[in-house]
Amino acid sequence: MQVINKPDYEINDANCKEATGKTISEWFAELDSFGALEKGRRNSLVHMADALNTQQFWWATTVYVLYEAHKGVVKKDGLGEGYSICVTKTIKAPVEKVYALWTDPTAFADMFGDGGKQDASEGGGISCGGGCKGTFTRVRPNKDLRFTWEHPGCTAPMTVDVMFQDNKGKTLMNVMTSRIQTRAEADGLRDAWSGFLNKLKALSEA
Repeated sequence: MQVINKPDYEINDANCKEATGKTISEWFAELDSFGALEKGRRNSLVHMADALNTQQFWWATTVYVLYEAHKGVVKKDGLGEGYSICVTKTIKAPVEKVYALWTDPTAFADMFGDGGKQDASEGGGISCGGGCKGTFTRVRPNKDLRFTWEHPGCTAPMTVDVMFQDNKGKTLMNVMTSRIQTRAEADGLRDAWSGFLNKLKALSEA
């Protein structure tokens, strides 16, 4: 699976002001006034969203991650919380079939492309010819998968959670990647996982 590290929009004051009415530095001042670090990310994003529409949420999240970096906020590993992206897809097939296709090495290779390989067992690996790699840390059949993730050009390892949820005989897929350090990586991963889920949907519904 190829991940192209490219943000949806160029991040600068001019683009931010055009989209949200404020520059990045003006948003920083707004967050300072709000007491963002004390009130936390969730409350701060809600506060920002009150002044924005849904299409502008990309900018709200981006500005807040930049704000945390500006303030030197990091986790115990020395990295920022970063971005989380969630890709969902409803598939007209039962969970058992969708899970079986995801974890089948041959089907996975066809959907993943780029010489994709995986051993969907705890401690097993996931990789592709382009240099992506990871290790499964949790495998609960027909429920969820968790694995570490790295791809060429990424800043640091991430965590991917894959959830298979039954919805009246259909499968609600949810792929969440967390601890993404840059907007470019976040947008690239969102697009890449969307493409993978489209292939999974087509194969599952065939």
